[in-house]
Amino acid sequence: MSSNTEVRPPLPPFTRESAIEKVRLAEDGWNSRDAAKVALAYSLDTRWRNRAEFANGRDQARAFLERKWAKELEYRLIKELWAFTDNRIAVRYAYEWRDDSGNWFRSYGNENWEFGADGLMINRYACINDLPILESERKFRWPQGRRPDDHPGLSELGL
Repeated sequence: MSSNTEVRPPLPPFTRESAIEKVRLAEDGWNSRDAAKVALAYSLDTRWRNRAEFANGRDQARAFLERKWAKELEYRLIKELWAFTDNRIAVRYAYEWRDDSGNWFRSYGNENWEFGADGLMINRYACINDLPILESERKFRWPQGRRPDDHPGLSELGL
């Protein structure tokens, strides 16, 4: 159940345009790496599966994000709409990051999202695979933060 006092547009039922907007807003939020801000996009009782980790509630989701971005340094993410229905969106994504030893990775994944009528995400299920890459193989080289509008997306990059 989502909170009655918070609203996070765009709201379901989604159109193609509003689903694309929701995906880009999620990408922008995650690229901010601000766990407290990003967590506000999720219902108070949100449920997540991320790899083999489960989060129940906004507080656990925020704690998860804090741990994630403490480990995944220089994180840069691109999300792309895969499919949508009334209150659900499926995305595919890739992100690049390095660990504290300087090893680079490109992580590929798919997420299934379900939203309440208020636009807050109530369920998030993610499957992710990590590919070690060389620093010279990186494709996501914009300054930390929001991906520039003119930067290619996943399809344009052949990912």
